[in-house]
Amino acid sequence: MKRNDILIIHGTDYKEMAKKILTAADVASDIGDRGKRVALKPNLVTASDPSRGATTHAELLDGTLEYLKENGFTNVVVMEGSWVGDNTQSAYRLAGYDRVLKKHGVPFIDLQRDSYHEYDAAGIPINVCDQAAAVEYMINMPVLKGHCQTVVTCALKNAKGQIPNKEKRRFHTMGLHKPIAHLNTVVRNDFILVDNICGDLDFEEGGNPVVMNRVLGFKDPVLCDSYVCDSMGYSIQDVPYIPLAEKLGVGSSDLTKANIIMLNEAAEGMGRFHMTRRVQQLASYVDAKDACSACYGSLIYALDRLNDEGLLRKKSSLICIGQGYQGKEGGKIGIGRCTAGCEKNLMGCPPKAVDIAAFLRENWD
Repeated sequence: MKRNDILIIHGTDYKEMAKKILTAADVASDIGDRGKRVALKPNLVTASDPSRGATTHAELLDGTLEYLKENGFTNVVVMEGSWVGDNTQSAYRLAGYDRVLKKHGVPFIDLQRDSYHEYDAAGIPINVCDQAAAVEYMINMPVLKGHCQTVVTCALKNAKGQIPNKEKRRFHTMGLHKPIAHLNTVVRNDFILVDNICGDLDFEEGGNPVVMNRVLGFKDPVLCDSYVCDSMGYSIQDVPYIPLAEKLGVGSSDLTKANIIMLNEAAEGMGRFHMTRRVQQLASYVDAKDACSACYGSLIYALDRLNDEGLLRKKSSLICIGQGYQGKEGGKIGIGRCTAGCEKNLMGCPPKAVDIAAFLRENWD
């Protein structure tokens, strides 16, 4: 797998989806030596069930550990440190990791309890946990979601779990963006397996999940987070740590050179779409007929951007979306290739949130 590749798979069998992404990326060959210290670094920011859109699904860990075992890797651990004020052990159990790790005989390292040392992170001294620093191959497993302070959070920000609590507090006094970018000059990001199953719209701790039923694979954390911005309808300029990390040599934000590899197409139906009150309010502007999760989720992300801009008021016509519109004349405005019969239509399968938002700004009465 090349650093400009982006792997995408849709579905609801999350364990198998993880294995297929890792197989397509040939992570086993990338790791090489079967004796290397390999770590999985999920997002356990808070004690919360993954269905709330904050934490990495246990099924992705299950699939990743099974893949590594089948390929002969035995020196494998899972490590994470929750945010300040929450208990990593509680989050570990609530997310179902205890059962998965027991099944595979893999240890869990609570980085909140780990020792640490200071490193020169491109001119800024940053303390990193010793167990994280000793890893020889890191599989970063973030959740694609919104964040109330940094707008989005994914690969780059997930590295914060590798630092001690006192350093997390200091990051907030420094404004988050600069230290996050600098931290990524000293921590590993060998492969990034993104949980894009049902990330929250705005908050790191979850509560407003938007079901996408996707898993993504990257080698470049800057490219990853740039794609996240694009997917959620933002510019990387809205997330200063992304261009700053690029300037520091962590990776590239150039999506025009990205090679998107779709391992399958989005499945029919909306999957396990969980309608929170927030999502329900946004969905009131939509007339969905058998919409797949990826397309519907992108539309919800776009509507959330328009809502932030105060553009949802007094909209009378509903937005058509879904496979139920295929081959039929629809309403005034449609999203996705299935709604080609609408008066105005944005093609794509699925179209990106940033493109949907721009299209609606221009065409939606």
